[in-house]
Amino acid sequence: MNRREAFRLMTAGALMPAVSPGLLAMLKQAQPGAGYTLRTLSSSQNEIVVAMTDLIIPATTTPGAKEARVNEFMDVILTEWAIPEERDSFLNGLNGVDPQCEGLFGKKFMQASVVQQTALLRVLDDGVDWHREILPHHNSVAAKDRETQLQGQFFRVFKTMTLHGYYTSEIGFSKELGLEIIPGAQHGCSNVPVRKDA
Repeated sequence: MNRREAFRLMTAGALMPAVSPGLLAMLKQAQPGAGYTLRTLSSSQNEIVVAMTDLIIPATTTPGAKEARVNEFMDVILTEWAIPEERDSFLNGLNGVDPQCEGLFGKKFMQASVVQQTALLRVLDDGVDWHREILPHHNSVAAKDRETQLQGQFFRVFKTMTLHGYYTSEIGFSKELGLEIIPGAQHGCSNVPVRKDA
């Protein structure tokens, strides 16, 4: 599986229990290393991303999206995986958050209260048709049209990237789900005697 295919699956909304081991391993590789420096998100965009992801997956008994550095995961995806059109589409959607918040509450997202920020995310979420699948199951749609479908609704892409970023992080995968990223091989039972007449 290549990065383009992985990005298609991710933005199509495939969630963690449904993803293949190949996609899971690839998403794990997109996790930022220590001391990561943002390359696509500006400081103001990053501030909004951190706040939004923290509202989607807040810290509870386990750390949330902020502690899992989901914002940096998104920056890796936007920088290394997305084509320019996808990157621009995402950033345009992100830049639209402040005007939408100002339209509703008369203030920018980072100046809004947590209650107001949460209300805006609910509005964005309600605007997404989560039952509509982005990717077709047939080959009648041209490759170009399949590619442009990744530039769909901003919040669908944002929320899906948040979930994938969190659940492929060490915090999300190991602490929240209690799983191993790549389980060991299945060796079976070594105590079963081998029949000599078989």
